[in-house]
Amino acid sequence: MAALQGLTRRSRTTRSLRSFGGYIAPLLLLTSSTMLISCEPKAPDGKTTVKIAGKAFQLDEALDELTRMKGLGGRASIPDDGGMIFVFPSIQVMQFVMRDCPVAIDVAFLDNSGRVLVFHEMTPEDPRKPGESKQAYEDRLKRYSSRFPARIAVETQGGMMKKLGLKAGDIIQFDKDSLLKRAK
Repeated sequence: MAALQGLTRRSRTTRSLRSFGGYIAPLLLLTSSTMLISCEPKAPDGKTTVKIAGKAFQLDEALDELTRMKGLGGRASIPDDGGMIFVFPSIQVMQFVMRDCPVAIDVAFLDNSGRVLVFHEMTPEDPRKPGESKQAYEDRLKRYSSRFPARIAVETQGGMMKKLGLKAGDIIQFDKDSLLKRAK
C-alpha cells in the first residue's frame, strides 16, 4: 500500500509539473522573444537604422536645413551600409543635385509611409571651376526630381539600390514617426 501511495504521489507531482510546464513553455518563448527584440542594434546618435530590401543601413540624419543642404557632399566614399536620410518639415516635390560629391550616390524619394515613389542613380558632376560663381555652379548641376510630393529621401552608395532590387512601391523600414517629429 505504501508503494501504491508513493506512485500516486509521484503521478500527482508529475501531473502538477506537466500542468506547470504548460505555463513555462510560453513564458520561455515570451522571454526569448523579448530578448531578441531588445538585442536589436541601436543606431548611434545622429544616425537611424533603415532596412532596404532586408539589408540594414546606418544612415546619417539630415533633419535641418544646413545638414540637408550639405548632404553627402565632400565624402570620398560611402560605406556599403551607410548613407543619409533626409526628412523635410513639409511635403513637397523635391530636386536633389550632386553638389561637391565626388562619388556616385543613389537617392530614393519616399512618401510618409516609407513607400518608394522613385529612385535615381546620381553620377558625380565636375567640381566647381576656378572663377565659376556659386550660382553658375548650382545652375549647371543636373536635377534629380521626386516627381511627386515627398517628405523623405534616402541616399546610399551608388548602385546599391539597383543591387538590392529596389523598385517604386517598395517599403523602406525605419522609425518614421520619430524622424518626422524632429524635422525642422
